[in-house]
Amino acid sequence: MNVPRPLAISTGDPGGVGPEVALRAVACAAGDDRVVLFGDAVALRARAAACGIAVDRLRTIEPGAERDLPPGGVGLVDVGTPWIGDAGRHAATAAGGAAQLAALDGAIAAALAGRVRAIVTAPMSKAAVNLAGQDFTGHTEHLARAAGLPDDAVTMMFLGPRLRVALATTHVAVVDLPREVTLPRVQRAIEHLGDALLRLGPRPGTSERALRVAVTGLNPHAGEGGLFGDEEPRAIAPAIAAAAARPPFSSGRVQLQGPLGAETALRLAASGEVDGVVAMTHDQATIASKLLDWTLAVNVTWGLPFVRTSVDHGVAYDAAERGSADPAGMVSALAMAQQLSKHAEPATGGR
Repeated sequence: MNVPRPLAISTGDPGGVGPEVALRAVACAAGDDRVVLFGDAVALRARAAACGIAVDRLRTIEPGAERDLPPGGVGLVDVGTPWIGDAGRHAATAAGGAAQLAALDGAIAAALAGRVRAIVTAPMSKAAVNLAGQDFTGHTEHLARAAGLPDDAVTMMFLGPRLRVALATTHVAVVDLPREVTLPRVQRAIEHLGDALLRLGPRPGTSERALRVAVTGLNPHAGEGGLFGDEEPRAIAPAIAAAAARPPFSSGRVQLQGPLGAETALRLAASGEVDGVVAMTHDQATIASKLLDWTLAVNVTWGLPFVRTSVDHGVAYDAAERGSADPAGMVSALAMAQQLSKHAEPATGGR
């Protein structure tokens, strides 16, 4: 019997909600799957006890022993950066930044070695990691570089019940967007979203028609025929044409339309008239995703040699301090990792 490799969870900022939502999600939603949490094993066990989570299911293990867990087992891998002193403050600190980056890198090492089939990441503080002396602009770019890939080889997506959206650009200053929206980036995002939609399949209750993807413009009304900028005719429309000539679009399994005004494309997604949207900018995608699918959308990085999912919210220091962390986002991220990686054996998962 081919037993799936475990899932990994990097537990994020020790002063944020990450450790708690990770523990709560595993306790209520992992089922018979094996899950390994990366962080401070002693602190995670204590945090579980404080949350009323049964600790008899938790087992501290060494890196490399992930597959030895029994069905439904939860492993704790200590990454050697304890959550003491400033690391546990409900604020961005250098100690917390070092701890959360060590947890992420431990999970990445396990995925690249084929010991786990997917990574679910709890929220990190970019400010904290930079305080720790590391140049860190986000999970997406860090994961790509750790896998030996250029930043442009991967795509940030938010996959939710009402909106499935891929981003052509990620963490870019607005003033830099015109030069960052390029034909290769837009084409990559289109092709990655097509792959992801086919992996997920049609939404429940929808007909077995071809999947439909709308591509936004960068400018108001998609440039209004060149009146408001040249990004649409220069980069976006040619990228749509280039993607349309390649599978799965050339076979008709996924149909493309655009460039459309962003408000039009996102309205079509909200009403179910299209199955996914390729957005040009971070905020085009995330504002709509948070409005339509708050707590239910999952941040997915496509293009890695393994599946990676994450919550769509931040470290929430205030909620962590109040002890009011809501695990719904992590439950959704865990379920998405299970769904996307279920056919990832024996390869390392994810495109």
